[in-house]
Amino acid sequence: MNKGLFVDAIHEKMGGTKKQTEELVDLVFNTIADTLRGGGEVSISGFGTFLVKTNKARTARNPRTGEAVHVPETRAPKFKAGKGLKDAVK
Repeated sequence: MNKGLFVDAIHEKMGGTKKQTEELVDLVFNTIADTLRGGGEVSISGFGTFLVKTNKARTARNPRTGEAVHVPETRAPKFKAGKGLKDAVK
């Protein structure tokens, strides 16, 4: 399911205009992204938790040359599914 289909599914259940539904979906996604950008986490009871994982800086090896390469610290979004979502998927 892509964003357009997601908006359509919500629009069918909520009613109103499709533009309002799309703005609502964008607002939810942007709020989650802004919270993660600020270092916070978003926990939705029964669904799951969105958080940011920090990968430490490390030294890796280039497989072709064997040369050591420095990999800087990175931050990546992570999602941990909650019990309600896990049970719904079973």
